[in-house]
Amino acid sequence: MPVRSSAGPRASAAPLRCALVCGVLAAVLVTGALAGLALGAARIPLPDVLAALTGRARPGPFTTIVLDVRLPRVLLAVVVGAGLALVGAVLQALVRNPLADPYLLGISSGASTGAVLVVVLGVGAVSMEAGAFAGALLAMVTVYAMARSGTAMTTGRLVLAGVAVQYVLSALTSLVLVTSAENEHLRAILFWTLGGLGQARWQTLLLPALVLGAGLVLLLALARPLDLLLVGEEGATVLGLDTGRFRAASFVLASLVTAVLVTVSGAIGFVGLMVPHAARMAVGAGHRALLPVSALGGAAFLVLADLAARTVAAPEEIPVGVLTALTGGPFFLWLLRRTRRAEGVMG
Repeated sequence: MPVRSSAGPRASAAPLRCALVCGVLAAVLVTGALAGLALGAARIPLPDVLAALTGRARPGPFTTIVLDVRLPRVLLAVVVGAGLALVGAVLQALVRNPLADPYLLGISSGASTGAVLVVVLGVGAVSMEAGAFAGALLAMVTVYAMARSGTAMTTGRLVLAGVAVQYVLSALTSLVLVTSAENEHLRAILFWTLGGLGQARWQTLLLPALVLGAGLVLLLALARPLDLLLVGEEGATVLGLDTGRFRAASFVLASLVTAVLVTVSGAIGFVGLMVPHAARMAVGAGHRALLPVSALGGAAFLVLADLAARTVAAPEEIPVGVLTALTGGPFFLWLLRRTRRAEGVMG
């Protein structure tokens, strides 16, 4: 199931079109961010929000809510959404499969399982974040080892290995959830399995922001070889790309970025699946345009999704991973049906 594009070999979008799409997405992102700062359990007038952001507001409850509670959360949504969408676009090109996203490869399940084991086993000096990161890395290495055969790694084997690891780790997490009797453990487990941004703090932003910045620079530098993969395995090899080594290095880089993001947000699914497809329809399959548009679109999407999670059932809060799953599930089925039709199989 190769990634398809209406642009075909002429995948690069016109600069003007790309700039227009980026401008629209930036406007949506800024509007969503301001709404995220103003709306919630306590509604704050927009002038007060702007005064707090510009340092003109006096110290008080509104300023504390805006600067210490909501702003870190909005910024974390920007970082996580941009990172998941960026990695999703890269993985879809690497495995040439439109159904690929960071969660297909079992990384989120690995992070959830690692955090859950730390919580339940009470490993003193190890934090949940460290456990989640270790679990994500272990899942990544396992999938990579299972997918390799000698020096080769086929895309089909990679996807199957990811699904297998994901199911095994999800089953292990469910087993721990069922056997745990501590309410505190249950709440922590639900956070990691459902995904959310409620634990956002200024101190939790630094590492994912740095990793996303470095990952964005490195992945943008891979735009041309990613474009070569669109013409097929043999074509990319003829054009001088060592597809095996390139896939292995890119897979490790994308998995590391995902692991860091999952450690601060839990398993927020389908962002890496939906956003790259929408971006591809807007600017084509050329990765010089697709990658930044995907990152910007992912940031805007998750900011708006988190705003909805905090407000639609206020004062209760819905885990944002539940909302992305409710949106992404039907999208996945539509995409699966579309892909089967494109292959000549009746859906």
